[in-house]
Amino acid sequence: MSRSRELLSHLIAFDTTSRESNLDLIRFVHDYLAEAGVSCELIYNETRSKANLFATLGPDDRPGIVLSGHTDVVPVDGQPWTVEPFALTERDGRLYGRGSADMKGFIACVLALVPQLIEAPLRMPVHIALSYDEEVGCLGVHSLLAELQKRTHTPLLCIIGEPTELKPVLGHKGKLAMRCDVHGAACHSAYAPQGVNAIEYATQLISELCRIGADLRTPEQQDARFTPPFSTVQTGVILGGQALNIVPADCRFDFEVRALPTHDPREVAAQLARFAEHAVLPRMQAVNASSSIRFTELSSYPALATDARSEAAQLISQLCGSNDFSTVAFGTEGGLFDAIGIATVVCGPGSMEQGHKPDEFVSIEQLAACDAMLERLVLHLRL
Repeated sequence: MSRSRELLSHLIAFDTTSRESNLDLIRFVHDYLAEAGVSCELIYNETRSKANLFATLGPDDRPGIVLSGHTDVVPVDGQPWTVEPFALTERDGRLYGRGSADMKGFIACVLALVPQLIEAPLRMPVHIALSYDEEVGCLGVHSLLAELQKRTHTPLLCIIGEPTELKPVLGHKGKLAMRCDVHGAACHSAYAPQGVNAIEYATQLISELCRIGADLRTPEQQDARFTPPFSTVQTGVILGGQALNIVPADCRFDFEVRALPTHDPREVAAQLARFAEHAVLPRMQAVNASSSIRFTELSSYPALATDARSEAAQLISQLCGSNDFSTVAFGTEGGLFDAIGIATVVCGPGSMEQGHKPDEFVSIEQLAACDAMLERLVLHLRL
C-alpha cells in the first residue's frame, strides 16, 4: 500500500480540475509506464490541451480487461478546506486531497500494480485507460472509445474504479443535460403587454418540466434498486433580464434528466419541445413574430445495467468477495464502454459521500483493500 500512497501523493499534486489541462498528470503516468517498459498511446483533444491515455500489459492478440479511471476533478473554489487540496495530507487513517476518492485513489492502485502485471505471465491483457473531462459530462472518453472500436481485439470487460467502497456496482442512471434559450421582445415595462417577456415564458416551460418529472414518479415507472427509485428532472441554472423596468427579451435555463436504464431521457426533452412548439411559442409569436425557443444538448451519457449473470459481474464478485450487487445514484463512463460492447462494472476505493466535498479523503484501509483486490485480479489472469 505504501507504493499506492506514494503514487496518490503525486497524482493529487496535479491540479486537474476540469477547466485545467490534465497533461502534466498524463505525462507523469506516461513516464512512469515508460520506465517500466510499457508503451502507451495518448489521444489528444482538438487543441492538444488534454489527453486520454491507453496502455496494454500482457498479450495484445486477444480481448482483455480494462481498468479505467478519469483524471479530472471538480473545483475546490469556495469550499472550506482545512488542508491543502492539491497536496496529500494523512490524518487519523485518512488520506486527504482533491480526487483522493474521486478517483485518483483507484488510479494510484492501478499504477502500483504495474510491476506485478509485468512479472506475471498473463493469459489475457490488462489495459489501463485514463480519460479527461468526465466530471463535465463524460466528454473526453468518447475519442478513446472510438480508437478501441477500430482495433481487432476489443476489450472483453471493464472495471470503472469510481468510489463504491469496493462494493460491486452493476447499474446507474443515464443523464441528459440540455439548455433552453427563450428569445422574446424587449420594451419599457410600462408597456409590458407590447413585449414578449422571455422570463415569464421560460417559467412556463420550467413548470412543464416539473409536471413531466412528477409523472415519472408513478409506481409503475419505479425501480427499487435505485435511489431515488424513479427518473428525475431538475432545472439547475436560469439567467435572464437586465433591469426591472425592461421587459426581458432573453432567458436561458439549463436542465437535466437522470433516467433509469429502462427510460429514454431524450423523451423528456422531446415532450418539452412539443409543449414549447404547440403551447408556448404561438402565444409569443402572436405578439412578436421573431420570438423563438431553442434547445441545445450540453452533454449526455447512457445508463448502465450489467447483467448479474455476465462474466463481468461474476469476475468482480470474485475479486470483491461479494455478489451483493448494487446501483449508484451518480453516473460514470461505464454506460459508454457498455454501449460499444465492453461489459462494465463499477468498483473502487472510497465513498462518493466524500467526493466533491471539502476535505475529500480516501481511507488508508480502503486503499489497501483496493490493492488486494487488484492483486487477486493478477492471480486470476495468470497462465
